[in-house]
Amino acid sequence: MTHFIKPTRKEWLILLGTLVLVLAPLVLLGGYIANKHHWAQSKLSELEPRYARLKGLDMQREEIDQALERALRIRAEYVYPASQDVAQTGNAVQQKLRDLLTQAGLTVVSSQVLQAKEEKGFDRIPLTVRAEGELLAVDSALAVLVEQLPVMLLGDVEVRNQGNLQTMNEKIAPRLTLQLNLSVLRERT
Repeated sequence: MTHFIKPTRKEWLILLGTLVLVLAPLVLLGGYIANKHHWAQSKLSELEPRYARLKGLDMQREEIDQALERALRIRAEYVYPASQDVAQTGNAVQQKLRDLLTQAGLTVVSSQVLQAKEEKGFDRIPLTVRAEGELLAVDSALAVLVEQLPVMLLGDVEVRNQGNLQTMNEKIAPRLTLQLNLSVLRERT
């Protein structure tokens, strides 16, 4: 018959201490893994809606490309291209403006291209023009200016009568002076 030796209290404590030393790292590792798993799950739940949106955008890529192309075509109608430098653009607009005012029946007295300023990714090129003519010519010129593409942005429009109201002849159309301060936008490179 085998005789079984009963462990002493000290041996039980050593055995218990050994088990704690062996199991404690395993418990800590399990807790760490569980914590990382919960963290990863929360990150995935945050990313899931973003991923779905990106996937939806990817599925609409062709429509987005077409909308962007339309937007760029529309923008090109309103803004001068970056292919010309600021001076070329300013001079071309100045000549176009002089031609439009002359065709409307006005006499251009002076015109000037001012220093361009950077504004929100564009060059804003200001111009001033002074012209003279009858009321009908001023009206025609203003009507034509608002229809121009690329757009000419009117800042100030000043119309003055050249004569004195008391000495005016009712049978002769009054002569007016038109002062325009306007600008155009040019894409920056």
